Amino acid sequence: MRFNRLHRPFRRRKPPEEQPAAGPYASSRRRLLITSATVVSAVLVGALALRDASGPDSQGAGSGADCRPTALLEPPCGAWFGAFVPHERGDLPEKVRAYEKRVGRELDIVYTYHDMSLPQGTRREGQLLTPEERRVGEDHLLLLSWESKWWGGTKKQQPTWKQIASGELDDKVIDVQAERVKDYGKKVFLSFDLEMDTRTPDNGTPAEYVKAYRHIHDRFRELGVDNVVWTWITTGYLDHADEMKRMYPGDQYVDWIGYNQYNYYRCHNTGWMTFAQTQNAAHDWIRENLSDDKPLMLSEFGTAVDSARPQRQAEWYAQVPGVLKGLEGVKAALQWNYRDPGPHCNLALANDAAWDSLRKAAADPYLNQPLK
Repeated sequence: MRFNRLHRPFRRRKPPEEQPAAGPYASSRRRLLITSATVVSAVLVGALALRDASGPDSQGAGSGADCRPTALLEPPCGAWFGAFVPHERGDLPEKVRAYEKRVGRELDIVYTYHDMSLPQGTRREGQLLTPEERRVGEDHLLLLSWESKWWGGTKKQQPTWKQIASGELDDKVIDVQAERVKDYGKKVFLSFDLEMDTRTPDNGTPAEYVKAYRHIHDRFRELGVDNVVWTWITTGYLDHADEMKRMYPGDQYVDWIGYNQYNYYRCHNTGWMTFAQTQNAAHDWIRENLSDDKPLMLSEFGTAVDSARPQRQAEWYAQVPGVLKGLEGVKAALQWNYRDPGPHCNLALANDAAWDSLRKAAADPYLNQPLK
């Protein structure tokens, strides 16, 4: 199974049964009894100070110059909110607007997927920045996931990491795409072979992946493409820890690190996991083993439903802002509103209660940062 047109293809996912849970996220609700104007003033002063904090650990929203995104598109005062929005050929802008209407706000980041088929002609999969993406990019940030596949192509047409690293695809694919991105002008997040830890040995060895990634990075630089924010996205499953370490290209080649963690529940028979349980262990491992200072991205997050408890998906999304604020360095969270292959694997929002919950989560000031 693969998605139509711009949708990403089937990606083999390894169940996270062996991943250690971080334990339930506990949060305490504080009730403030305002008994005098003095207390009110103190609260307002504190809130203003929090809003104006410019450091990366700030929990406030902020809207001043100190909260504008950095050169690497990092929001200093909070985190971006984005999503993968299912779409068909040519209707990405309309589908994004429909999603935004339901979630009650504009997305900061829109996530799309591409293959490495020849980028000539009208075939959208092989074109980084289609006309529709350019339209969406007028008022959104874009995350482009570029995969070393030819969706629907023959076995011979499937690119390998060894071919990419050797420069064999430069003239027909890599250079063409580099020039297209350069011509776009605006900065974009670009990921090469997300979840690469699930792609061996089909695409090659971990060492060959690193060489391929570095080759693309260096080739773009040689061609003067300076509007790419290099985003390395792994599964975050800790039973892949060795592969993730071996496939990290190095800090000088990576601007952001992303990881994709879900509450799969019956999809992979993991048991119900809170939002914190899906995120904390991978976050802490990345900080300890890959980078202690790169901005992090929850590049895909979401939850299956519990048919026995229809409100459970809504309860899950309600946890997002509180947990997110405690994940040091996480500067973007992208909701996955589609399905994975297999029974019980629909990760889309299932009912109005879930949409209302996500709407409230996405309205949190921490997830509302100035794009300029």
